[in-house]
Amino acid sequence: MNNKQLLDLMEILISWLTRIPTLPILILLYIVGLFIGFFFVIKPALAIEIQRSCYAGINWKIEPISLQKEIRNTRFMGWFLIAFLIAALVLILAQKSVFL
Repeated sequence: MNNKQLLDLMEILISWLTRIPTLPILILLYIVGLFIGFFFVIKPALAIEIQRSCYAGINWKIEPISLQKEIRNTRFMGWFLIAFLIAALVLILAQKSVFL
């Protein structure tokens, strides 16, 4: 594939991406983010275990020094993510130009 063909394909891709409506994507990202945030708050130990198993898959072993602190920090991260998403939603809804 030469440079001209590659540029043509990139032009087609960019043209296709500009036609995607932003609102459904923002809603999807918002819902996924809220799900992850609530998951971190409700099941922090499971979130830590999932992270450990992912790292084990790439031949890394991670272990928290204090599991209680790690669970507390994971819960805090979940609450922060939820608060950040709510603040972002308020800002997005305040800007009417996003939905045009």
